[in-house]
Order: sequence, then structure tokens, then C-alpha cells
Amino acid sequence: MTEARIAALEAMLVENPDDTFALYALAMELRGTTSERALMCLRRVTALEPGHHYAYYQLGSLLLELDRTAEAKDCLMAGLDRARADQAQKAASELAALLDTAG
Repeated sequence: MTEARIAALEAMLVENPDDTFALYALAMELRGTTSERALMCLRRVTALEPGHHYAYYQLGSLLLELDRTAEAKDCLMAGLDRARADQAQKAASELAALLDTAG
């Protein structure tokens, strides 16, 4: 089933490479299997849609899983700053909590 979802999302991205929904969904499908590609998708989402707070969260979480703590902290701090600027309290709280676990 995952392969079918990945193929469908990739087809969406052929039509519109800047589709942040498809990029985010593809990253979620790829997590755990092709982490570098998932990172690339999440970075693209944050570049295209800086207000996509949960892309920062997922990117930071994946970087932490890959033991790339410094990158994770930078990403989470950027997401936290953006969430606060957007007055997105729930996202800011979740980003701050994950940042706290990064040490």
C-alpha cells in the first residue's frame, strides 16, 4: 500500500513540484525507509511554505532520530520562532517540547 501512495504522491509532484501537501505527505511515507529523501521533502516544504509549522516539527524529529542534533536544534528553533510570530500557540508548544528533548 505504501508503494502505491508514494507513486501517487510522486505523480502529483510531477504535475506540481511545489505542492507542499504532496511533499509533506511524501516525506511522511518515506520516513524510516529513505530518510535523506524525506529530509529533502520536508526542507522543501519549509522553504515553500514557512508557516507550515509541523514540517519543522517533523524535520526536527527526523534529524534527531538520525543523531543530527545541531541541525535539529536549528530547525526546531526556526520553526518555533515562526510559530510564535504566527501566534500558533499549539505548534509553538509542541516545537518547544521537542526542542527541550534535544538537550
